[in-house]
Amino acid sequence: MRVVYDPSQISVGQILKVFFSVAHDPTELNRQRPDEGTQYRSIIFYSTDEQRRIAQAYIDQLNRAKVFSGSIVTELVPLKAFFPAEPYHQDYAEHHPNEPYIAINDLPKLDHLKQLLPELYVGK
Repeated sequence: MRVVYDPSQISVGQILKVFFSVAHDPTELNRQRPDEGTQYRSIIFYSTDEQRRIAQAYIDQLNRAKVFSGSIVTELVPLKAFFPAEPYHQDYAEHHPNEPYIAINDLPKLDHLKQLLPELYVGK
């Protein structure tokens, strides 16, 4: 997923907070819940050295604080190109909220976001 943001509205730090506390388990190597493979690895593609520095500092802070039971395996990689998914996959959860995969894996994450960071949740 590509995240386009307005730094006057949200900081890279706030985006990282959502990424590490709501979006997935950053300690799972090449998997996220029922999905396995390198395409499911925890990874951050950064556009600037500043984004890389902030992300690395955030990861280091979480590891030092032992926030997770294991070490964070999230990769930091420079963004070289971005290719959007097929139109069918765009806004998939919004268009298929009753699909079992969405109901089991994704909707609980949205509920967690609403509870943990209500000021950052913008729902439809």
